[in-house]
Amino acid sequence: MTGSETPAPFRLVHVPGATPGKWVRIWNERLPGTPLALLAVPAADASEALREGRADAGIVRLPVDRTIFSAIPLYTETTVVVVPKDHLITAADEVTVDDLVDEVVFHPLDDVLDWPVLPGRPAIERPATTEDAVELVAAGVGVLIVPQSLARLYHRKDLTYRTVLDAPQSGIALAWPESATTDLVEEFIGIVRGRTVNSTRGRSGPSAQSQEKRGQKPAEGKKSTDGKKPATGKKAATGKKPTTARTRGGSTTGGSRRGRPRRRS
Repeated sequence: MTGSETPAPFRLVHVPGATPGKWVRIWNERLPGTPLALLAVPAADASEALREGRADAGIVRLPVDRTIFSAIPLYTETTVVVVPKDHLITAADEVTVDDLVDEVVFHPLDDVLDWPVLPGRPAIERPATTEDAVELVAAGVGVLIVPQSLARLYHRKDLTYRTVLDAPQSGIALAWPESATTDLVEEFIGIVRGRTVNSTRGRSGPSAQSQEKRGQKPAEGKKSTDGKKPATGKKAATGKKPTTARTRGGSTTGGSRRGRPRRRS
């Protein structure tokens, strides 16, 4: 590769509701010579994009196939119900699934929540997408239960949402093919986990690099201020030198010697 060629980008797939902006910003600051390309896909298509090699890693919704992918859970989202602003549910800050038993609850084909039993009354038809379901809620036909990030993504001025305490929740994770854990993937893992430049796996700290550029070896230990080589350990004692004590007359006496007896007058 010549100096004029741009290196291949690090390709990051992300699903609706996921917001990788913070990590992308840190990547651009830390690795300005390696571009990061974002690929937005529906949640159901993220695993396929990674399997087919269209992306190096992804911010995806759990679960993922752990026989193929490595994954680092990032956070779990609050689940909310989207309703018109004048709906009776808005009188409370939080609701339960039982509070929605008489409501028509939309279950779009791209629903990301794992329901053991669907709440409320089913709609005549399932909307194709969450965005379509939001339009139906605005028309006053029913309500929609989604992760909070999707309620924010498809926000409308005439709609609002409330937390559903006992609804299933959706987890967000960083995932990548286990057989393709490249250096760039490790770099992004370090950024997501909050590692500093010095502690990022597989990279040398800047202090060590700058010393090597100057032709110096990184310091392995502190040097004494008098220029002498510091001792690396205590020398085994072969015999203690007798301690001395000063007598009244100013002479010293050894701990193992007797002083010369005074002359009798």
